[in-house]
Amino acid sequence: MVRTPLTPEERERGERLGRLLREARGARSMTDVAASAGISAETLRKIETGRAPTPAFFTVAALAGALGLSMDDLIGRCAPEIPDVPDTPGASIAA
Repeated sequence: MVRTPLTPEERERGERLGRLLREARGARSMTDVAASAGISAETLRKIETGRAPTPAFFTVAALAGALGLSMDDLIGRCAPEIPDVPDTPGASIAA
């Protein structure tokens, strides 16, 4: 299976996630946090450095739990800013 190349926005989002996790880890060792989350230290290293910019959901959830972060906080801090779109009368969203 060939993987579709990541967009610059996806790479940037992965870098933001990595920075946030590094900051939240603080003085704790990478090995300690990885073990608490049930992942390898190498996986955590790749996520923190942006070399794994799209980690699996359950990996992110486990790291959030190990670091005391909420998933809502992670999403809010890692997702790109979405500009406000004014309400348009009669506009509909295609499903």
